[in-house]
Amino acid sequence: MPHSITMPALSAGMEEATIARWLKSVGDNVAAGEVIAEIETDKATMELEAERAGTIGRLVAAEGTTVAVNGPIAVLLADGEQMDDLGIGAEELVEERQASVQIPAPAAAAPPIDVVAPRRMPASPLARRLAQEKGLEIESLKGSGPRGRIVRVDVEAAAVVRPELSRLSSAVDPAPLPDPARTRQVRPDQPHDEIPLSNVRKVIARRLTEAKSTIPHFYLEAECEIDALLDLRETLNSQSNGKYKLSVNDFVIKAAALALRQVPEANTAWTDDAILQFHNVDVSVAVATDGGLITPIVRQADRAGLASISAEVKALAARARDGLLQPAEYQGGSFTISNLGMFGVRAFSAIINPPQSCILAVGAAERRPVVRGDTCVPATVMTCTLSVDHRAVDGAVGARYLAEFKALIEQPLHLML
Repeated sequence: MPHSITMPALSAGMEEATIARWLKSVGDNVAAGEVIAEIETDKATMELEAERAGTIGRLVAAEGTTVAVNGPIAVLLADGEQMDDLGIGAEELVEERQASVQIPAPAAAAPPIDVVAPRRMPASPLARRLAQEKGLEIESLKGSGPRGRIVRVDVEAAAVVRPELSRLSSAVDPAPLPDPARTRQVRPDQPHDEIPLSNVRKVIARRLTEAKSTIPHFYLEAECEIDALLDLRETLNSQSNGKYKLSVNDFVIKAAALALRQVPEANTAWTDDAILQFHNVDVSVAVATDGGLITPIVRQADRAGLASISAEVKALAARARDGLLQPAEYQGGSFTISNLGMFGVRAFSAIINPPQSCILAVGAAERRPVVRGDTCVPATVMTCTLSVDHRAVDGAVGARYLAEFKALIEQPLHLML
């Protein structure tokens, strides 16, 4: 019998992925463990290996097609088998696979003639659980997944739309709730180009909407003088013999990590049952790619030297831009740094990267007048803004953390200890 190759779950929480490129064609022989396709997940492009040997009989999903986890993407034939001889087509295989992953309903007596059994809407298990938690009828939602399947983003969109409509209904006549999927598809009248949404962009949109709408943010700002840091950086780079080239961001990562070690209450994540205080200081660093933002992680950054941090950040950023990061390189993390200083941005407030409690937004280093006693002197100043989840971190804790970070940045020799 032919073997159905299905879309695997390549990362935690993955519901669907896109066939980026087939490396094998119909009729090609493959060995067990041989790479047959490149799969675009929500964070990176990963390789798909064949689980067994055989011959590609049919490619069910074309390149560019988004397929749900466990959905069929290809047919693998055993030695001597032919698709024509088996009399099975792509559609039959899809139906066969879908039937195989459904739990059969227990046998029951036939219902009365006037009772019509409700149609079960296609939806992912996660979408059903979220709908139940948010008090939404799954049958009332419209799916945006493959074949109209309801996925998490559909439930979250409905949950955002409906509370606002309920609030407005007290002042106006009740009206039917709009279709969330239709609301998202409104197009402006003016000329425009449509840029298809990648999996990365969809996940970014979902996570940032969730973060900004559910996390109570507050913001703390510090003006850090970094002339001593710049002098130390120049000295170290001049003595490196080309082995490394430190950036200001490398010092920021090290200072942020050591400050978390000094104020561990900020190295946390919020859950409904408890506040998780992490043992390790794993710093996520925001990296801009063509597909969107991704946050590779510098593990145990408080224990790493500046040269090691510099080399690791450069390597992670390069793999991120090439779409080659592995899940372990971007999943996790206890704190995030977002630096827009190289773009000339003086200051900004970043959105927290859930489930973390804090994110540090770093602005540009500028020459500014600074008052010292009765004298105004020039200094290089960098504005850093800490966004904090007030559920897990109180204002006093956030202030202590930012003060510790500022002290380390302004006295950079302490980063060498």
